[in-house]
Parts: sequence; C-alpha cells; structure tokens
Amino acid sequence: MIRLAVVVILLATAATAAPDRSLRPPERAGTPILEASGAITPARQNSAALAAADRGQGLAESLRPELRPRKFRRIARNRQRMRERGAVCGDWEIQGEPVGNVPGKWRGCGVADAVRVNTVAGVTLSQSAIMDCRTATALRTWVEDTAKPTLAKTGGGLKSLRVAAHYICRTRNNKPGGRISEHGKGRAIDISGVQLHSGQVISVLHGWQAKDTSQFMRTLHKGACGPFGTVLGPNSDRFHRDHFHFDTAWYRTGPYCR
Repeated sequence: MIRLAVVVILLATAATAAPDRSLRPPERAGTPILEASGAITPARQNSAALAAADRGQGLAESLRPELRPRKFRRIARNRQRMRERGAVCGDWEIQGEPVGNVPGKWRGCGVADAVRVNTVAGVTLSQSAIMDCRTATALRTWVEDTAKPTLAKTGGGLKSLRVAAHYICRTRNNKPGGRISEHGKGRAIDISGVQLHSGQVISVLHGWQAKDTSQFMRTLHKGACGPFGTVLGPNSDRFHRDHFHFDTAWYRTGPYCR
C-alpha cells in the first residue's frame, strides 16, 4: 500500500509540472519577416530563409514553393500567344482556329477537338479544312518535307493547295451501307491540285499523266506515304482519278499507299 501511494504521488507531481504544450524553439535570425499588416508573404519568407542559409545559420523552415512553376506559366503564355495569332494544335506553322467537338449526324462520325485549318507552313488552303490535330500535323509535315521542296524551282514555288474535301459525314466512296469514311472522323483531306506563285494551277487529273508534271506529281504522292497512314491517287481506283486522298488511318503492316 505504501509503494502504491508513493507511485500515485509521483504521477500527480509530474502531471502538475509538465507544460500544457510543446515548448517553442527560440527564433533564429532571418526567420520570416512580417509585413505591416502582420502577414508573412511567401516571397519575403523565402528570401529571409535563403539569407539566413547564406549566413550559415541554416534554414529556419522549408521553403514554400511558388504557386505555379515558371515553366508552366511560360507554356501557358505561349499557348495564349499562339491562339491570339491564329496558331492551332500548338504549332506556329498551322494557322486556323479551334472548332471543338463536332458531332456527327450518323453513328461513327464526328471529330473531337477539331480545328479549322487555313494555312500550313506558309501554304494556304483553297478552302478552310476541318480536321483533328493529328491530321493537321501530318499535312504540315508533308508540306514542309515534300511539297515545298519538290516545287521550289517550279513556277516560283508552292503557293496553295487545292482542297477537294475535308470533314464530311459519309461512307467510303459514298457507297450505301458502307463503312464510315475517315473524312467522317476528321482524319482525311483530299487534294485535287496545287497552285504555284506564278499563278499556274496543276491538277491531279491532268498533271498525273502530263509529261512535264508527271514526275513531281508522283513525288508528291509518294512523299505523303509516312506522314499519312493511307495515301490514294489516280492509280488506286476510279474514285481517285482526280485527287490525292490522305488520311491518318494506319494498318498493322504499316502505311497503305496506292
């Protein structure tokens, strides 16, 4: 009983002597600076902490990160400038305007995050073309890598692409009951010819066989095979005698080009 009484007395004494909260460590020189209002701003807090570290006193506390890293603020500003200057798909070389989601009148048609393209790599389209960004990027690659170099020494170079078709909700080759065309998904564009800076227009229909244009028309066709997954021209079937069909549908064996 005596031992139990001693233990009780010791516990009661310890509880009375213990602080009601954790002791606060002494402040270090260079700890957060109060504004006139009494608030600590993140910028001054960070600068004071860094100054203390420079004096060899160590950081008073972990630095508070900026609300938004500079890298992402810069990306956001660049995207805003692009939109203001007409760039789409995050590419200065693709000029147009965002369209958003385009609903299809039939099941299987429609485009998510569509854009309306007016100019690609400085080459204008004869009509604004609606497509998705993957197709717009493929078109820009073809224009830069094939079309412009191929025609650079002909008629002053490439000025414009003659667009025969872009987004339209229909079946392949307009066959009743057929599968939805890539045009109906915003993944295709048809080019019926090119216009040079001299004003000359060379059509696929006549230029494919003409002696003075046959070679570079075939080069244009072949150069699209790679940027695009499907490339069709006059040698493919009767439906493509007068235009090139480019789309971004890929097959397991690679691009399909005829």
